[in-house]
Amino acid sequence: MSKGVPSERPSGRVQRVTRVMALAIQCEQLIRDGVIKNQSELAHYARVTTARMTHIMWLTNLAPDIQEAILFLPRVESGPDTVKEIDVRRAARVMDWGVQRGMREQTVGFVATTSIHASVGGA
Repeated sequence: MSKGVPSERPSGRVQRVTRVMALAIQCEQLIRDGVIKNQSELAHYARVTTARMTHIMWLTNLAPDIQEAILFLPRVESGPDTVKEIDVRRAARVMDWGVQRGMREQTVGFVATTSIHASVGGA
């Protein structure tokens, strides 16, 4: 509460792929700034395997508009996430942003939720 006004907390939960995308961006920045030497060192400090860290870091290969759409996915009130990390990782392995965008359109949950973002003022 700030000066008598109750703070509104968003309902629902942030989707897993959104949290992982944010983590990937943060990890990339740590490497770029020289705070962490490489992905192997990141994996060590995060206590995950190097393979898992590679999966996380693949997300930084996504087209900027796709990364933005992932970061602004709607919260989930109940049930499973609308976008699965594995589906996004498949697109991230492709280095052609045009192909990635086509793959995005084939991912049913991703299109439904990200088209809302696009119509509100996104990419």
